[in-house]
Amino acid sequence: MGEWKAMRLGNVTTKIGSGATPRGGSNAYISEGISLIRSQNILDFKFSEDGLAHITEAQGNELSNVVVQEGDVLLNITGDSVARCCRAPQHVLPARVNQHVAIIRADGRQLINGYLFYQLIYQKPELLSIAEMGATRKAITKAAIEQFEVCAPEPDEQRAIASVLSSLDAKIDLLHRQNKTLEAMAETLFRQWFVEEAEEGWRWVQLSEHIRVHRGLSYTGAGLCGPDEGVPMHNLNSVYEGGGYKYVGIKYYKGEYRERHVIKPGELIITNTEQGHDQLLIGCPAIIPRSLGEVGIFSQHVYRIEMLNPLFTGVFVKHLVLTSAVREQLTGSTNGSTVNMLPADGIEMAKFQLPPDDKIKRFNEFALPLQAKQETNHEQIKKLIALRDTMLPKLMSGEVRVKTEF
Repeated sequence: MGEWKAMRLGNVTTKIGSGATPRGGSNAYISEGISLIRSQNILDFKFSEDGLAHITEAQGNELSNVVVQEGDVLLNITGDSVARCCRAPQHVLPARVNQHVAIIRADGRQLINGYLFYQLIYQKPELLSIAEMGATRKAITKAAIEQFEVCAPEPDEQRAIASVLSSLDAKIDLLHRQNKTLEAMAETLFRQWFVEEAEEGWRWVQLSEHIRVHRGLSYTGAGLCGPDEGVPMHNLNSVYEGGGYKYVGIKYYKGEYRERHVIKPGELIITNTEQGHDQLLIGCPAIIPRSLGEVGIFSQHVYRIEMLNPLFTGVFVKHLVLTSAVREQLTGSTNGSTVNMLPADGIEMAKFQLPPDDKIKRFNEFALPLQAKQETNHEQIKKLIALRDTMLPKLMSGEVRVKTEF
């Protein structure tokens, strides 16, 4: 195998550059058109479409010097997200970048884009160290990127290394997309059966006839601890805006709590607090996953929903409170000046049309296995991420070499 060489990016790239915000700023963004990639779209390892903006062809022409190509390395160069890195996916093209994102395009002869991407992930601490503190935020200049050095083997081995790591990322992405599909299948069936095909004869009832809302533990920061020291505590940050369990938001607690603060896998929580009044998070549900243990607790910023009706599962009630009719009642019950609050009776008093028992049962038979599959997929994603994160430094440092076929 050949020796590894240190290369300055300015010598082995055909493009290094950031863009700008088109005239008109965010007020000029449109629903469809040329993608404008911003810092919130750049996550380590993956591109996020959350908050992806679009601009007109005329605005795109203003940024003709930062046309994104499929596979380009995209690097955040300012702010708290500085040094985050991903590759440009084909499905967002045509695209441009704004002033917070740099395009780095390898020359393809001495340096390969796929390898460069993983090398920048590996060398993120070095990128962070060169981020200069400007007037208000950290920033990596174009000159600093040009002078930045990466070590690389011959192009064939670069391709082989990138292939190993990208195959793991492809599996991770596939499982994420499968989970979105599974969630959409359950949501679609619920909407069809219980909203679009709701019958006039179905009785209007209050949720209080079928559930009971329980308040969580009021805690102090002194009780928080590491995963090996306490029990999982499901909290406001455990729920995504729009619903769904947010694994990265889990906390652990070693202080005192009571039996009424205990929650088990499969049970449902609903958020009751939100800073401001955007109503993106308040009233949103999530199901407690089995992978976090048989016993956990829940904080005062979420409610635990006890099912009084044996046919009411966490999956059924989750989709029920996400319907527009029920959600409007929940958000309409919120109050507060700075912090918006959802009282317990705001949930219990919400009204809905009660479907026949057999229809609820059939929905559960369809949706519960989908929920279980999503949790299984998440565990597989965790294992794949751990494997990738273990292999990446070994491959990018040359500690482990990949054979190439000639």
